[in-house]
Amino acid sequence: MVEFEKSLKTVFKTGKVIIGSKQALNLTKAGKAKMVILSSNCPENVKKNIQNYSQISKIPVYISTFHSKDLRRICGKPFNVSAITIRDIGDSDILKLVKSDVNRD
Repeated sequence: MVEFEKSLKTVFKTGKVIIGSKQALNLTKAGKAKMVILSSNCPENVKKNIQNYSQISKIPVYISTFHSKDLRRICGKPFNVSAITIRDIGDSDILKLVKSDVNRD
Protein backbone atom coordinates (compact mmCIF):
# COMPACT_ATOMS: atom_id res chain seq x y z
CA MET A 1 0.00 0.00 0.00
CA VAL A 2 2.98 2.32 0.44
CA GLU A 3 3.63 2.07 -3.31
CA PHE A 4 0.00 2.95 -4.05
CA GLU A 5 0.18 5.97 -1.76
CA LYS A 6 3.41 7.14 -3.40
CA SER A 7 1.96 6.66 -6.90
CA LEU A 8 -1.19 8.57 -5.96
CA LYS A 9 0.86 11.47 -4.63
CA THR A 10 2.82 11.50 -7.89
CA VAL A 11 -0.43 11.71 -9.86
CA PHE A 12 -1.43 14.74 -7.78
CA LYS A 13 1.92 16.43 -8.47
CA THR A 14 2.33 15.63 -12.18
CA GLY A 15 -1.06 14.59 -13.53
CA LYS A 16 -4.62 15.84 -13.58
CA VAL A 17 -6.94 14.72 -10.79
CA ILE A 18 -10.50 15.63 -9.87
CA ILE A 19 -11.93 14.92 -6.44
CA GLY A 20 -15.57 14.15 -5.67
CA SER A 21 -18.13 11.44 -6.33
CA LYS A 22 -20.42 13.63 -8.47
CA GLN A 23 -17.51 14.59 -10.69
CA ALA A 24 -16.41 10.95 -10.88
CA LEU A 25 -19.88 9.92 -11.99
CA ASN A 26 -20.09 12.67 -14.63
CA LEU A 27 -16.62 11.95 -16.01
CA THR A 28 -17.24 8.20 -16.21
CA LYS A 29 -20.55 8.81 -17.99
CA ALA A 30 -18.69 10.97 -20.50
CA GLY A 31 -15.79 8.50 -20.78
CA LYS A 32 -13.29 11.23 -19.86
CA ALA A 33 -11.38 9.47 -17.09
CA LYS A 34 -8.32 7.23 -17.13
CA MET A 35 -9.23 5.69 -13.78
CA VAL A 36 -11.43 6.16 -10.71
CA ILE A 37 -10.32 5.40 -7.16
CA LEU A 38 -12.98 4.91 -4.50
CA SER A 39 -12.50 4.86 -0.74
CA SER A 40 -13.31 1.71 1.19
CA ASN A 41 -16.29 3.47 2.82
CA CYS A 42 -17.70 5.09 -0.32
CA PRO A 43 -21.53 4.90 -0.17
CA GLU A 44 -22.80 1.75 -1.86
CA ASN A 45 -25.19 3.54 -4.25
CA VAL A 46 -22.41 5.89 -5.42
CA LYS A 47 -20.03 2.96 -5.84
CA LYS A 48 -22.55 0.99 -7.94
CA ASN A 49 -23.37 3.97 -10.19
CA ILE A 50 -19.72 4.73 -10.85
CA GLN A 51 -18.92 1.06 -11.46
CA ASN A 52 -21.84 0.68 -13.90
CA TYR A 53 -20.86 3.69 -16.00
CA SER A 54 -17.18 2.81 -15.86
CA GLN A 55 -17.93 -0.66 -17.25
CA ILE A 56 -19.75 0.91 -20.18
CA SER A 57 -16.89 3.36 -20.78
CA LYS A 58 -14.21 0.73 -20.03
CA ILE A 59 -12.65 2.85 -17.29
CA PRO A 60 -10.90 0.96 -14.47
CA VAL A 61 -12.27 1.47 -10.97
CA TYR A 62 -10.10 0.67 -7.98
CA ILE A 63 -11.74 0.29 -4.59
CA SER A 64 -8.92 1.09 -2.23
CA THR A 65 -8.43 -0.21 1.27
CA PHE A 66 -8.10 3.39 2.43
CA HIS A 67 -10.91 5.08 4.33
CA SER A 68 -12.04 8.50 3.06
CA LYS A 69 -10.15 10.08 5.98
CA ASP A 70 -6.95 8.37 4.82
CA LEU A 71 -7.47 9.57 1.25
CA ARG A 72 -8.01 13.08 2.63
CA ARG A 73 -4.57 12.92 4.22
CA ILE A 74 -2.90 11.47 1.12
CA CYS A 75 -4.52 14.11 -1.11
CA GLY A 76 -3.71 16.90 1.31
CA LYS A 77 -7.32 18.05 1.49
CA PRO A 78 -9.21 19.38 4.54
CA PHE A 79 -12.25 17.21 3.74
CA ASN A 80 -12.95 13.49 3.39
CA VAL A 81 -12.35 12.07 -0.09
CA SER A 82 -14.61 9.25 -1.32
CA ALA A 83 -13.77 9.38 -5.03
CA ILE A 84 -10.72 10.43 -7.03
CA THR A 85 -10.93 10.64 -10.81
CA ILE A 86 -7.67 10.55 -12.72
CA ARG A 87 -7.80 12.36 -16.06
CA ASP A 88 -4.04 12.25 -16.71
CA ILE A 89 -1.62 10.00 -14.81
CA GLY A 90 1.38 12.28 -15.35
CA ASP A 91 4.64 10.56 -14.32
CA SER A 92 2.89 8.00 -12.11
CA ASP A 93 2.75 4.24 -12.61
CA ILE A 94 -0.56 3.94 -10.77
CA LEU A 95 -2.39 2.10 -13.58
CA LYS A 96 0.26 -0.66 -13.66
CA LEU A 97 0.33 -0.80 -9.88
CA VAL A 98 -3.44 -1.16 -9.59
CA LYS A 99 -3.57 -3.82 -12.33
CA SER A 100 -0.91 -5.87 -10.54
CA ASP A 101 -2.75 -5.43 -7.22
CA VAL A 102 -6.03 -6.62 -8.79
CA ASN A 103 -4.28 -9.64 -10.32
CA ARG A 104 -2.98 -10.66 -6.88
CA ASP A 105 -6.52 -11.05 -5.47
